[in-house]
Amino acid sequence: MTKLQQDDDHTTSPSDTGPTREEAMLARMGTRMGFIYSAVPVVVFVTANLFLPLPVTLTVALLTGAGLMVFRLVRGERWISAAGSLAGVAVAAGIVALTGSAKNYFAVGIWAYLAGFVITLGSVLLRRPVTGIIWNFVHGRKHRWRNDRTVLRAHTIATLAAAAVLGCRFGFQQWLYLNDNTSALGVARIAMGTPLSALVVVVIVWAFRRSTKQLLPKHP
Repeated sequence: MTKLQQDDDHTTSPSDTGPTREEAMLARMGTRMGFIYSAVPVVVFVTANLFLPLPVTLTVALLTGAGLMVFRLVRGERWISAAGSLAGVAVAAGIVALTGSAKNYFAVGIWAYLAGFVITLGSVLLRRPVTGIIWNFVHGRKHRWRNDRTVLRAHTIATLAAAAVLGCRFGFQQWLYLNDNTSALGVARIAMGTPLSALVVVVIVWAFRRSTKQLLPKHP
C-alpha cells in the first residue's frame, strides 16, 4: 500500500468522526441518567409530602439532592454539573419554606418554561432561531447561517419544536398548579421532562448536522 493510499484511508469527513461536542452534550439530556437526575428529586418530594410534615419533606428532598450530587461526582462529572442536582432542589425547597405551600416546589420550573417559550418563539418570529445562534456561537460566530435557506429552515423547525414542548409544559403544569394538585404536578414534571426533551434533542441535533454539512468546509 502506498503512502497516498494510507492517507486516503485515514481521511475522514466531519460526518465520519461521530457526534460533535455540542451534539454529545445535547444527547446527554435524553439519556437514562438524565431521566434519573430529573425524576428522583421530584418522586422523593411528592412521596414524602404525602406522608410527612412539610419541614421533614423539605429535609428529605435536600438530602436527596445532596446524595445525587455526590453520586454524580463519584461518576466523574464536573463539579458545576453535579452541583445542579442540589442547587435545583435547594431553590425549590427554599421557596416552599418561605411560602408554606408544597405546590411551590414546582413554581420556578413552571415559570422557567414560560420564559423559555417566549424566548424560543420570539427568536423564530425575529428570524433568529435560538438553535441557529447557538450553532454559530460554538463554531466561532463567523458563519452567515441566516443567509442559507436550508440552514435557517432547519433551525426554525428545531426551535419551534423546543417552543412547542416548553409551551405545553407551562400550560398544563400551570393549570395543575392553579388547581393545587401537587401530586399530579410531580407526575406531569416527570412525564413531560426527559422523554419530551429527548425528542427535541433529536430535532436539534438534526439541525446542527444539517448546518455543519451546509456551511463548514469539507476536507478533501
